Formats: sequence, structure tokens, C-alpha cells
Amino acid sequence: MTDFDAIAVGRRVLTAEAEALTVQAAGLGAPFIAAVDRLFSAKGRIVCTGMGKSGHVARKIAATFASTGSPAFFVHPAEASHGDLGMIGQEDVIIALSKSGEVRELADVIAYATRFSIPLIALTADPSSALGQAADVVLQLAAADEATSEVNAPTTSTTLQLALGDALAVALLERRGFKPQDFRVFHPGGKIGAMLSTVGDLMHGLGELPLVAAATPMEEALLVMTEKRWGIVGVTDAQGRLTGAVTDGDLRRHITGLMSHTAGEVMTPGPKKTVPPTMLASEALALMSDPPPAVTVLFVVEAGTPVGILHIHDLLRAGVM
Repeated sequence: MTDFDAIAVGRRVLTAEAEALTVQAAGLGAPFIAAVDRLFSAKGRIVCTGMGKSGHVARKIAATFASTGSPAFFVHPAEASHGDLGMIGQEDVIIALSKSGEVRELADVIAYATRFSIPLIALTADPSSALGQAADVVLQLAAADEATSEVNAPTTSTTLQLALGDALAVALLERRGFKPQDFRVFHPGGKIGAMLSTVGDLMHGLGELPLVAAATPMEEALLVMTEKRWGIVGVTDAQGRLTGAVTDGDLRRHITGLMSHTAGEVMTPGPKKTVPPTMLASEALALMSDPPPAVTVLFVVEAGTPVGILHIHDLLRAGVM
């Protein structure tokens, strides 16, 4: 087929689905608010279900809810008829996906929800279908043709389902005040977990802090600097607050008569860059890299008092890049 244009087909599909999403977004209204309210007020879990392609989308929606702080899982409607209905409790809320709303395998889930007054949210193109009529809230899919030209395979409709699931999950997490630190609890591994680590997770504690008093002779300050091996020594006042730091650059600037000085006389006041233990590790990396000057070590400070130290190698080992 020399006249086949894959690029043209791809663009046609993406354009069709993008246009359908635009229509779907414009049509959001009271049912969407009602769905978020149902999800927010549920004391149990979010149960997602669907058959075929809708089932695959339902699995993903359940995973998105679970990863953003809303306990959720997927129940296969056919398996539900053979015992898995017992997984659904009366304090749960069900999200059922079906374009037609007439999928035979969903009948038992619908009947179960009705019998035990379990809230049912439907994502369907037909509010008058069996699913639509039984649901407490109907999120109607926008009227749009599937992206296939001749074969009516689920394409645009499943994209709309997936996007509506994302919209529900994001609306719910924002209503709950879900924060990046909360997100990390559910993503402790991999790149996401690394980027959401805090300085406090990666820093070295008090036992490894290179600290001296301002009146400390530089001979002693150098011994601490060498022993701790950070290439820096912090200088504290009588209350233990960080007032400055001695770096390699400070040593070079005071090389003449260095040993006749105290740490307070040689230090650079500040230091200019410190971080709290609650800061995201990714933000600390950005601070290290942002001149002037770029640095490789940061003191971790709470209420002016040093509580730890963080080296750029700690960030690299954790995968924060």
C-alpha cells in the first residue's frame, strides 16, 4: 500500500480525540461536582469496574486514585458475579465504566449497589441505559465518533473515560489538600520517590556536622574540617546558631598568617545558602546549582541552628537529578 500515509492517520486520530476532550471539558457541570462530593464523603474505598477496554481504563483509574491518597481497587465484573462482590463494602463508592451502559457482566454489580445502597457513579455515553438509570451520578461521555474510520473500536470513548478518571482523581486530591510529601508516601521507589525525597531524608545528622565556635583557633578548626571531610566547617555563636562557614576559598584568602586567626575571623558570614530539613531534595539540588555561587555542600538549619549537612553526592546517590 504505497499510498498509505501513517502520519496523516495518526494526526487524524489525535485531532479527533483532542476535539472530543475539548467538548468533554466544556460540558462538565453539576454531575461532576456531585461525583467529587460522593468520592470525598465516602468512608470506604473507591471501587472501579468495567468490562473489556473499559475495564483496562478502570484499572488505571483505580491506580491513579490509590497513588494520590484515595484507597481504590479494581473489581472485574465477571469475577464479581462469582464471589468478588464480597470485596465491596457498604461504605465504598463504585465507579462503573461502559460506553453503552448495557454490558451484561455489570448487571450483578449494579444490582448489588442498588440492594445495599452503595453509591454508584457511571461513566457512560447513554444516561438512559441500564447503568445510567441505576447510577446515583452519571458522567456522560461527550458525543463523539470513535477515531477509527470503519472499524468501531473503542478509541475516543476510552480516551474520554481515562481523562474523566484523571479529572476526578485530581479534583479529589486537591479538595483533600494532598501534597507532594503525601504523594511520596505512595511512591517510595524510582524517580518519583527520589524527586519527592526531603532534605531530612538524605542529610547527615548531628554526629557528622563540622562545627566550631567563632573563637576557635584556625589550627583546631582545620582539624575538625579535615576529620569530617566535607571541605567546610560551620561557625556557631554561643546559642549554637550558625553564623558563618569556613570554606577552601576562605583558607586561600587568609593563607598569610592563617594560623594566627580564629574561625570567626576567617569565616564567610552567613552562609548564604542553607536549607530546612523539610525542603524537597530536588529544590535543594536546584539551590546548589544556582549561582552565585554554586556549591556542593549545604548546612541544614532549623530556627537558625544547624541540624544536618547535605552533600551533592547524597542527591546523586538517591537519584535526584
